Amino acid sequence: MTKRNVKKWYRHGNWWRRLRSNRRYRDVLFRRLFREKRDLLDLYNALNGSTYQNPEELEVVTMEDVIFMKMKNDLSFMIGNTLSLYEHQSTWNPNMPLRGLLYFAQQFEGLLASRKDDIYSTKCIELPTPVYIVFYNGSGMQTDNLMLYLSDSFSMGRGGGCLECTCEVLNINRGYNQALMEKCHRLWEYSEFSSEIEENIKKGMRREEAIHTAMDTCIERGILRDILMKQKAEVLHMLLTEYDEKKHFKTLFREGKEEGIKEGMEIGWGKGREDMLREQVQKKLSKGKSISVIAEELEEEPQIIEQIVSGFSSK
Repeated sequence: MTKRNVKKWYRHGNWWRRLRSNRRYRDVLFRRLFREKRDLLDLYNALNGSTYQNPEELEVVTMEDVIFMKMKNDLSFMIGNTLSLYEHQSTWNPNMPLRGLLYFAQQFEGLLASRKDDIYSTKCIELPTPVYIVFYNGSGMQTDNLMLYLSDSFSMGRGGGCLECTCEVLNINRGYNQALMEKCHRLWEYSEFSSEIEENIKKGMRREEAIHTAMDTCIERGILRDILMKQKAEVLHMLLTEYDEKKHFKTLFREGKEEGIKEGMEIGWGKGREDMLREQVQKKLSKGKSISVIAEELEEEPQIIEQIVSGFSSK
């Protein structure tokens, strides 16, 4: 194995496995940084203006495989009389309230079963107040916060029907929600680190190089130094290993087909996704966006976008 290739491989037992860029690296990193109760409690206090000091008062209740991508919920926990779900998103998803509804329904069902509560009794059953917050550092959001409503998905529109689930989206890109960042230093560090990676990508670096460079820069600036100095290899492995995209791409194909992909195309989700991607690139080019920006927004490698663009010019 040559020296040039070593950085892209890691040892797993007696085997070497190839490192591949994890396009959800920001989501994974967010969970990693706030898995410690102390940091999670600091974030909760910063959001609510509370002064909890004992991390043991916080009970983590994160569930496996409840949300999509075969990945666990980002952060869910109980403290006092609230049940909080904190999620991180680097790509926009208007279905967050629906995800929240499904999550809280399962949590409440488990809670009732554990307490052996009778939902048919004459006594009102007490439940923790659900709170759903999404920390967003993707593109397109120009405000500090935004509220999403489940009823926006109903045919009658917002306020219709008998169900509602709200999701507050907080913009944690560099320059937004400054008061919150000042109250929670770890959140500010995360924002700065992920911003460094994205800036490096915009400069034309491949994702692996962008992550390496951002880690070195942040160590020099004292950002996440406690983690990056001690666990640099672990963090790097976490940020670069790939995840199973098959289910996600099938979803993209279905959505693209619903938007009007031409009938009679070759059967298969791969072809559908390819055509949908070409259409998205063409729309973004018409808005004057560069190849590097398009690649980042669509979470594709720049070489793929360049190939699609060259196909346009050859016609």
